[in-house]
Amino acid sequence: MGAYTVVALVTAAANLFSGTCAVLHFRPILPGMARAGVPTSWLTFPIGVLKLAGAAGLLVGLLVGPAPLGTAAAAGLVLFFVCAVYTHLRAGDLSAQFGLAIGLLVLAVATLSLDPALSVG
Repeated sequence: MGAYTVVALVTAAANLFSGTCAVLHFRPILPGMARAGVPTSWLTFPIGVLKLAGAAGLLVGLLVGPAPLGTAAAAGLVLFFVCAVYTHLRAGDLSAQFGLAIGLLVLAVATLSLDPALSVG
């Protein structure tokens, strides 16, 4: 199993968990979202749905092989978590959820950077 596969699986699993927590409005995440100024109504859509879609895209990309869908999913997750980190910073929220957003951003960047569909040569 290559590095890309391992990192993509970890990224997909983390986003499946995080997206599910958002869709189900998991009580422990609500205070952090409120501190960041994120309305509870956004937890299902767009937040939860986008995380779940990103995870699904990564998994489908792994099943199909180097595929544009996996690359697009990784790039979408990078963009999503750049926005999440910005939202927390702008609100002055340096809570554990800010750290989680950074961790998920790092995983998405690692997945995109290791993507075999983007390799040259």
